[in-house]
Amino acid sequence: MGALYNEVADRLQAQVQDGVFRDGDRLPGVRVLSRQFGVSVSTILHAHQTLEARGYVQARERSGYFARLPLRDAPEPVMQTDRSRPVPVNAREMTVELCADEQKRMVPLSGAIPHADFLPFRQIQQSALWAARRGIETLEYAFPGKEPLRRQIAQRMATIGVPITPEDVLVTNGAQEAIILGLRAVTQPGDIVAVESPSFPGILQALEVVGLRALEIPTHTAEGLSLEGLELALEQWPVKACVAVCNHSNPMGARMSDERKQQLVSMLAVAGVPLIEDDIYGDLYHSGERPKPAKAFDHTGNVIYCSSVSKTISPGLRVGWMLPGRYMASARQHKYFSNLATSSIPQMAVAHFLEQGGYDRYLRFARQNYRQATERMRTAVARSFPEGTAISRPQGGFVLWVQLPAGVSGTLVYQLARAENINVAPGLMFSISNKFETCLRINCGNPWSDRIDHAVVRLGALAHEVQARSI
Repeated sequence: MGALYNEVADRLQAQVQDGVFRDGDRLPGVRVLSRQFGVSVSTILHAHQTLEARGYVQARERSGYFARLPLRDAPEPVMQTDRSRPVPVNAREMTVELCADEQKRMVPLSGAIPHADFLPFRQIQQSALWAARRGIETLEYAFPGKEPLRRQIAQRMATIGVPITPEDVLVTNGAQEAIILGLRAVTQPGDIVAVESPSFPGILQALEVVGLRALEIPTHTAEGLSLEGLELALEQWPVKACVAVCNHSNPMGARMSDERKQQLVSMLAVAGVPLIEDDIYGDLYHSGERPKPAKAFDHTGNVIYCSSVSKTISPGLRVGWMLPGRYMASARQHKYFSNLATSSIPQMAVAHFLEQGGYDRYLRFARQNYRQATERMRTAVARSFPEGTAISRPQGGFVLWVQLPAGVSGTLVYQLARAENINVAPGLMFSISNKFETCLRINCGNPWSDRIDHAVVRLGALAHEVQARSI
């Protein structure tokens, strides 16, 4: 049905764009459209929901659906190309504040945490209950990971161009631990590590934990990490590792093409610099086929692949994994010395869920939800924020990177919003050099509601207020 309702949505959108339905016109009833297009009422309703997310239809309670012309499409943020120097990483207290407040009273627009309604709650609950009844098997240390889970991971990796065996997999407590273990396996305190700019705060925190210096490499909202910028950095500095999110990076949502991934892997292999790849959003592409990870182009074991189920199945299970390649011995040692093993029951629950074959069916549902939620948020931001605001156009995941007009402080918007119980992530969190003062990251991983709608409108009003102060 997915392709069918998208086709209907495209045809209705074209009619609005061509003026067949003008802004504010009431659309024909769902049964009329059902007969017109020769599809079910359910398909028409899904098409309407898609058009709502795109901004071409507005639902009015007890009145039906009305045509709507979106505002002029917002531009994408501009990549900042100034050169950086390696500097130590210091964690920002606001990161912890955001995580704490997200759990409580605030409108959750900051953390990249999926809403429970978008997760396979019942299925994973059943798998967790199954795992808890396995007796002695749940009481043992599971190092380097439960074999059924490592086997399932190996099977899934083969489908995306990474042929491995279960013995190549090291199970971790989420992707964050996998990244930290990867860094410890290939660096020493004080070493220089190249990172995307803007970068996911968790990666910056991982560098701080290991005592490393970060060298920020410019990143494009569509193309990802600047290979030209990385090449210059490799020539100028003794870089010991590179950390990148090649598929739907956080916060920009960028996805590197296969050609650029291959170039990245080759460039680092020639330089003798390991690539630590975080592919946590790889399964959450919005359309087309599942993008390959950079690991698919690795023929020397130089890419350390990291991922988890935190954005797809459950963040609370804390089940992640890594493929350390030729650094397996060191990674295993650091894992064992750190916490011996990852908890058995969550591993067995995830393995059981994957074995049951429902994961791919669930992913189709999740990708549709995240695509629609992201498009709807993008439209809402474009309508509410000051003219000249630039908004990313992610091809996967569920976060938006918003660049306010020059002179408008994203940090001040964040502070004013927090005072009104609206949580949004300020751009300063995503850099160690204060490069993104005018930026915000917005979480789209929530079902749309009046509460979310009002929060976005209020954020836009606050941005207008801050802009007025700066003039």
